[in-house]
Amino acid sequence: MANPASYRPKTGEIPTNPGVYRFRDPHGRVIYVGKAKSLRSRLNSYFANPAGLLPKTYAMVHAASSVEWTVVGSELESLQLEYTWIKEFKPRFNVVFRDDKTYPYLAVTMGEKYPRVQVMRGDKRKGTRYFGPYTAGAIRETMDTLLRVFPVRSCSAGVFKRAEATGRPCLLGYIDKCAAPCVGRISPDDHRALADDFCAFMGGEAKRFITKLEKQMADAVAKLDYEHAARLRDDIAALRKVFERNAVVLSEDTDADVFALHEDELEAAVQVFHVRGGRIRGQRGWVVEKVEDFTTPDLVEHLLQQVYGEDGETHGRLPREVLVPVAPSNAEDLATWLGGIRGAKVDIRVPQRGDKAALMSTVRENAEHALKLHKTRRAGDITVRSQALQELQEALDLPVPLLRIECFDVSHVQGTNVVASMVVVEDGLPKKSDYRKFSITGPAASDDTAAMHDVLTRRFRHYLQDKSAQVDESVLAADGRDAVTEDAVLDTTTPAPKAKFAYPPNLVVVDGGQPQVNAAARALAGLGIDDVYVVGLAKRLEEVWLPDSDFPVILPRTSQGLYLLQRIRDEAHRFAITFHRQKRGKAMTVSALDAVPGLGASKRKALLAHFGSVKGVKAATVEELSEAKGIGPALAGAIVNHFAADSLDAAAVPAINMATGEIIET
Repeated sequence: MANPASYRPKTGEIPTNPGVYRFRDPHGRVIYVGKAKSLRSRLNSYFANPAGLLPKTYAMVHAASSVEWTVVGSELESLQLEYTWIKEFKPRFNVVFRDDKTYPYLAVTMGEKYPRVQVMRGDKRKGTRYFGPYTAGAIRETMDTLLRVFPVRSCSAGVFKRAEATGRPCLLGYIDKCAAPCVGRISPDDHRALADDFCAFMGGEAKRFITKLEKQMADAVAKLDYEHAARLRDDIAALRKVFERNAVVLSEDTDADVFALHEDELEAAVQVFHVRGGRIRGQRGWVVEKVEDFTTPDLVEHLLQQVYGEDGETHGRLPREVLVPVAPSNAEDLATWLGGIRGAKVDIRVPQRGDKAALMSTVRENAEHALKLHKTRRAGDITVRSQALQELQEALDLPVPLLRIECFDVSHVQGTNVVASMVVVEDGLPKKSDYRKFSITGPAASDDTAAMHDVLTRRFRHYLQDKSAQVDESVLAADGRDAVTEDAVLDTTTPAPKAKFAYPPNLVVVDGGQPQVNAAARALAGLGIDDVYVVGLAKRLEEVWLPDSDFPVILPRTSQGLYLLQRIRDEAHRFAITFHRQKRGKAMTVSALDAVPGLGASKRKALLAHFGSVKGVKAATVEELSEAKGIGPALAGAIVNHFAADSLDAAAVPAINMATGEIIET
């Protein structure tokens, strides 16, 4: 770990202006981004007495090797630039509000020709409207009920295309829970209008639709059309069921998000109730680990910055009011920034009395229970993970803490379809976004050690390439050529670059014994990498092997460090086996047409559709082949020549009597 004094800037060099600063580790990766009204005052607080910092802040300043800053013109610009850099670099030491649950949303894909209603989780998509979040059971019931009144398409693209091709709708089309645009029962414009009505109802305009259906029911009764009136009556009951599911808590013209939090010295739990049209439409929660000595206003500022920066930019779900337990830092600038995202004014207020204050108290109780539950669930896990990492570091006599571990495994069947996997563990937890798969061909697929050498070489060659690119950027920065202009500060639309291999592990674990470990060590040595440690875990006796060692390290069977290695090894094996099965499955469906040069997938399908089978293609002449869609005379000649050559090769191989072993002369 670096000594903060080794990279501490001179006090006189640090400006007193507002700005944004970045801490980088020895590999050039940004590990923390912060903003300050006075850069000099804030940065000096990190170096004046490092021993007095919070544990995670202490780890951050010792993991860093440099600090840099950018001066901006105002606190609003610093807020925008801080958010942009946090989104771009995803620093590991920044406060990150992680969802304590995965909530589903009711989504309508308005960007498609035929909008689709579906349940979605995860990242928000452009052109899609989202409603919620909901609990898993409630969202299915809501969707099923509303499709009775608004029969919008809800099928997948594959089901839609199949129905379109056959001219028969799916089951939902027959039971009137889909307008069946796939078979032309409704025009694209009418179907889109139906989707707009669905969105309007979910957006809070329920009374308008209920009133409209009640008038239609009265007209049907006046015309003695009792069957139609009965259907309308059931539709009204369905809409009321959805509309009345949420209790009225505020006046009907209130659209607000109500935030509350409960915190201790190390963590904080946040809860939010989404109130639309005076009714609670959804609930959401986060738990965050504190990095710096944040005050509650600082936490509220970072909370609103992350929640609305991610969600608001995507589908504009910001309400008119944001109710918070305390006023955030830079409240006016934050309200201005949120107003720019929403496209209208956003009020950030602290309720003092009345119904809103009472609802805030309820949300606060939920946050208190959430933090207690989180600590109950995580206390044992955190202790065990810390113990495992410490035991492993001591048993292997490593000088650095094991912040990141990568494990590699090779999978094949008798040397065919050779693949490898890389799984990543950070702070004892799997980081699936960094998992990688490798296909191995050529001489490297000859045996496990060659495959392991090839995989490690490819993985760390990427790391060296990315590292050299970062060094070039650092040189430009030292020359003053990456100064952030005012326009660059205000530009938050540039997409963040995809994560690469630039962040190396502290420890590499390979599945295997001494041969595999030595092969991995040779790969690293060949690339000139000497700060990454390598071990192997042999399956037979669960021995831990070190490079160029004649004897393994035997960890106790009850060692948490051994359990951690076993879990990582098993995860790498699972990931490799999954990829191998996928590759083997594709290889088993190879067609004789695949080897024809210049014949792609679409043209192979056209040939099979025209001739019915590969046998028919083989028997066809050039003229007959040219009749197929997309097959020209040149390609038809290549197909005929290919199969003619195969016939000659087959004829050249002598037939053998398998009973006697004699060659059968023809």
